[in-house]
Amino acid sequence: MSAYSKIENKWRKLWLKARVYEPDLRKAKKPFYNLMMFPYPSAEGLHIGSVRTFTGIDIYGRFKRMQGNNVFEPIGLDGFGINSENYALKIGAHPVKQAKISEKNFYRQLEMIGNGFAWRERLETYDTDYYKWTQWIFVQMFKDGLAYRKQSPVNWCPSCKTVLADEQVLPAGKQEFAGECERCGSKIEKKDLEQWFFKITDYAERLLSGLDKIDWPESVKVAQRNWIGRSEGYSLKFPLVGIPEQEDRKHSIDIFTTRPDTLFGATFVAISPELAKRWINAGWQASDEIKKYISSALARREGREISGEAEKTGVFFGIHAINPANQEKIPVWISDYVLDTYGTGAIMAVPAHDSRDFEFAKKFNLVIREVISPNGRDHDLRSAYMDPGVMINSAKFNGINSEAAKIEITKFAGGDRKINYRLRDWLISRQRYWGPPIPMIFCSACGKLGKGERKDMPGWYSVLEKDLPVRLPFIKDYRPQGTGESPLAKDKKFSKVKCPKCKNWACRETDVSDTFLDSTWYFFRYLDAKNKRKLFDWLRVKRWLPVNMYIGGSEHSVLHLLYSRFITKAFFDWKIINFDEPFPKFRAHGLIIKGGAKMSKSKGNIVNPDGYFKDFGADVMRLYLAFMAPLDSGGNFRDEGISGVDRFLVRVKKLGAKLAKTSKDGLSKNSEKLLHKSIKKVGEDIENLHYNTAISQMMILLNEFEKLPSLPWHPYGIFLKLLAPFAPYLTEELWQNFSFKGSVASGWKKQNSIHLESWPKFDPKKIKDENFKLIIQINGRVRAVLDATTGISEKEALEMATNDENVKKYLSSLAGSPKKTIFVPDKLLNLVI
Repeated sequence: MSAYSKIENKWRKLWLKARVYEPDLRKAKKPFYNLMMFPYPSAEGLHIGSVRTFTGIDIYGRFKRMQGNNVFEPIGLDGFGINSENYALKIGAHPVKQAKISEKNFYRQLEMIGNGFAWRERLETYDTDYYKWTQWIFVQMFKDGLAYRKQSPVNWCPSCKTVLADEQVLPAGKQEFAGECERCGSKIEKKDLEQWFFKITDYAERLLSGLDKIDWPESVKVAQRNWIGRSEGYSLKFPLVGIPEQEDRKHSIDIFTTRPDTLFGATFVAISPELAKRWINAGWQASDEIKKYISSALARREGREISGEAEKTGVFFGIHAINPANQEKIPVWISDYVLDTYGTGAIMAVPAHDSRDFEFAKKFNLVIREVISPNGRDHDLRSAYMDPGVMINSAKFNGINSEAAKIEITKFAGGDRKINYRLRDWLISRQRYWGPPIPMIFCSACGKLGKGERKDMPGWYSVLEKDLPVRLPFIKDYRPQGTGESPLAKDKKFSKVKCPKCKNWACRETDVSDTFLDSTWYFFRYLDAKNKRKLFDWLRVKRWLPVNMYIGGSEHSVLHLLYSRFITKAFFDWKIINFDEPFPKFRAHGLIIKGGAKMSKSKGNIVNPDGYFKDFGADVMRLYLAFMAPLDSGGNFRDEGISGVDRFLVRVKKLGAKLAKTSKDGLSKNSEKLLHKSIKKVGEDIENLHYNTAISQMMILLNEFEKLPSLPWHPYGIFLKLLAPFAPYLTEELWQNFSFKGSVASGWKKQNSIHLESWPKFDPKKIKDENFKLIIQINGRVRAVLDATTGISEKEALEMATNDENVKKYLSSLAGSPKKTIFVPDKLLNLVI
């Protein structure tokens, strides 16, 4: 057991009893919301990297509390979802029972790390009092037209046996190639399934523009900008002809392009295999050869990227499009180099001016027509010319600069300007058991009559608010089916329900919602965790939100962080909050390694914090983890580094034995200066999350104090305050012993805590150096550097300069006296001859 375990247990109980870390959520005068990303309660318990982040955010929160803020640092568990369910499957437990076991272990560990959590507001996403409101949010999304159900090609994980949102497929940003499941690493398949979506695309522009007004790491902003993928271009309509089974109907396809200036050079249309499949599923005829090609192309997509350099493949679809610029009939091809996620899944192919189109046209002997030339003449092209130039072979636009012709050609062809986004709607439904049931009901009787809560979704109704929550039933066989249906579909007592409208028997939706929906709004609920009547109290939210400091992993750049911003903007539109960015200030934590490698079970270098906290104590481990590197940087966990931090705290404790018997004893001038410099530096370093250099400064100050024959209480008390955010238990113990003479025995009071003391203030006059290096220039060139007293006047500086032998020598060689002087106080003097 650690030497500090006794005082840790004592102060943990006293803090909790006195509610030291429980601000008044209704009346706080200086609210400060200090938050770490919602933790997932891994069954193995806390990872040492998570401990570093938890204690890192707590150090910042304790600092802000001592600055006079009412700090709110809540805690809870993001316990629903695939990770928890997969672990339960692995060990043969039921997720309902396993959740309670994991919860107990996780909270045990969180209690030992010394954080100032507001435990009274804790919450768990699998609690019905929580997911009732997750379901309420879904219902509001449906009522507002932001939730819809449709058949769509989706990412299917054959191992997890559920669909995944694009953001949950690796490698990030390449979901069109159906890579790997971000949870289990399995190769993703594509399936056509009926699924629920949230219309996050309606918020694409606001999500993009909002990035400019928040203080986030630029790398995270770039990730979101790239994921949203805004591109400005033009939309052109190409009529389709030659569809034999539908000759009596007119069809066309809209194509997004950034190069309408090349329209006269479009000699074929290429569409993605996915789009071709959708056309065939809609009843368009296709030969066996075409169907075979589509299947093989989609299979090649799975698990690997088809790069721009890969050999292009394709097949003629048997129909044609009409080029809207010259009315030319051009063939429609299916090709694997066309991405379904770009624009509409179709491109106007201009071989003369696009390298991919050029390669495809060469391979299949398609027409290549040059319409932009560097000099206004035709060329025998050996590769695509992709730069601007002069229009040729473009009717009345010949001779015009290609850039200037873009808008005019678009108008001529009946097109429009258009903004395109790479972002796709959020796939929200999951075919698993462990999650909040989606609160929707389908009535086939109403559907046949074209009736429903929304005209565009006949047969569908949201569950009435009075009937929420839709409780997740306990079923023995919760294993995923792999059939495209949730295990809940087997429970007829659950799925069979009366239609809210016609009262006939209907079917409850049996999918559950994505666990990321649970975590999009938890920071709202912390403020009113026990409210059974509404989502949250508006006045509390107005007082406390948005979050003041948010710390978490950058790996959630296009997952949790993007989704939370989306839901917050929806709340704003529903007029239930008065802001639309949840986290104005976000910082990403670094990654801890061990033995020079990322921690993983396969490498055998996972660090379980339990043993370390037991052997060394929370304060030592908090200090060590903070000392490794700035919080937003990585660090190498080395066992041998812990002992040095342990010795540091032992020295701090021993320093108390040197306290002077009388408060009249003072510090030397040098010691006092170092003390005030330390107050300044430690405060600035904590503000910037540079905890390692803050600790280094305290070590320097400790060394100075140890040299003194005796130490007054006042500077020792300041030292304890500087150390308090890092080592909360020991500093509280020493503070009480030396400040209140061990008053715990006589009844300890909250206001006596060191953690509610004011943060020390430095005196600017006392950190100012008495001397500085005065730079002497002659005609702008440095000729001397002199030791000078801080605060000297220009006259005194000039006198010093003209008496210096080196300066005299240069002045003599120039045979003149200064005509002008330029003086920068405490820095330089420039003599102009």
